[in-house]
Amino acid sequence: MATTNEDRFGLPEVDHALIEDIADLITKDERGMVLNIVLDLHYADLALMIERLEKEESQKLFDWLPANQRADVLLELDSPLRSVLLYDMEAADIAEMVDEMDTDDAADVLAELPDDLTEEVLTSLVDADDLRELLQYGEDSAGRLMATELVSAPQHWTVAQATEEVRRLAEEVEPIYLVYVIDDDGLLQGLVSLKQLLLNPANTALKSIMETDIISVLPDMDQEEVARIMEKYDLTVLPVVDEKGKLIGRITIDDVVDVIREEAEEDLQRLSGISFGDEDIGDSVLVVSRGRLPWLLFGLTGSLVSAFVIGTFTSVLEKVVVLAMFIPVIGSTAGNVGVQCAAIAVQGIASGDIWASDILKRLLKEISVAFINGIALACVIGLAMLALKFSDWGEMAGADLLRLFETVGLSLLTCILMAASIGSGAPLLLHRYGIDPAKATGPFVTTSNDILGVMIYFSIAQFMYFR
Repeated sequence: MATTNEDRFGLPEVDHALIEDIADLITKDERGMVLNIVLDLHYADLALMIERLEKEESQKLFDWLPANQRADVLLELDSPLRSVLLYDMEAADIAEMVDEMDTDDAADVLAELPDDLTEEVLTSLVDADDLRELLQYGEDSAGRLMATELVSAPQHWTVAQATEEVRRLAEEVEPIYLVYVIDDDGLLQGLVSLKQLLLNPANTALKSIMETDIISVLPDMDQEEVARIMEKYDLTVLPVVDEKGKLIGRITIDDVVDVIREEAEEDLQRLSGISFGDEDIGDSVLVVSRGRLPWLLFGLTGSLVSAFVIGTFTSVLEKVVVLAMFIPVIGSTAGNVGVQCAAIAVQGIASGDIWASDILKRLLKEISVAFINGIALACVIGLAMLALKFSDWGEMAGADLLRLFETVGLSLLTCILMAASIGSGAPLLLHRYGIDPAKATGPFVTTSNDILGVMIYFSIAQFMYFR
């Protein structure tokens, strides 16, 4: 059997050889040997192993794990595989795992179960009421991100009392960043860091040392906005309050990191034309195809329109055949410019660096950049025309070669300006009217550039050669 490598933290490294060895042991039903190996793994590495194993092997390995380790591993798995592993489990076994989780993680797992199974699991849990409340919030809301486990203390308490409360809840609340100070009605009044608890005398009242400049969010706020707030203000934990200001939960940085990654992956997929459902690595071929095909059909329609446009300019092509050589040059260059501008705009909107009111300012900047780049690229094409010795060109008179350069160069510059305007303007306009710019920007920019680029190119060519 192959031995595992050790990484710089002294933990076994999960590689192809180890996964093959584990798969072989699972097939032979060597439960003891398997557990001796995998129980030394970090739960994130164990989740990676389960994802790489075949379905039956991953199910068996997951079932062999202790309940507390299964809970940690389950949270690291992608949603489709998580649902598969839970599908045939008894409600009591699921409840045993869920009981090991924080309420925010438990709510995520329960939300993926059928309603009747969720209710059956909830009846066995001590935190059932809290979980039912969390499940009422939208999937991508702050309410679903937050955990109800936290350390709070009345404002008249002393440092000694608050410190003892931290000790009492240390096992239940992890990690503990600070103590939330509340009034008699549970309204959030301030924050006291653990550092403050250590530095102040035991009989000091929390009210006298608490930080009252509090940043908090409502439970119905979108998770992307929550992530933006925590990133902007460098927060490791964010309190969640209801409309009256009552403290109801907290969101920690580890959950927000997951949100940032998920939102980035989602935006990248949508820019690539994958927006009909979320595509995960474990999805079937049919599911993946269904997500991609609509935008591919949209792109194909745009290409057919471009072909039709080219067909209307056959008289220009018949007179100057060499123009056909530069169709892909114009289209691909303008398309690249449009995608660059769109990517910057979507990223800026997602991070909050670009506002809806920035449309004109941003558009002018991108057009200026595109103008400079367009001039540079047009000059490159001119030099290429002089350097490359095609037979058709060798017979061209100087005036004809100059006209060709003027046609291609002017078309390239115009198409680049057009692509920059669409690429940077479309996401900003969509965002201004409350539409997610990542959903349609990529395919829309590419298709519109194809059609308009061809029209611009041949319109300029027709003017230059038939005036």
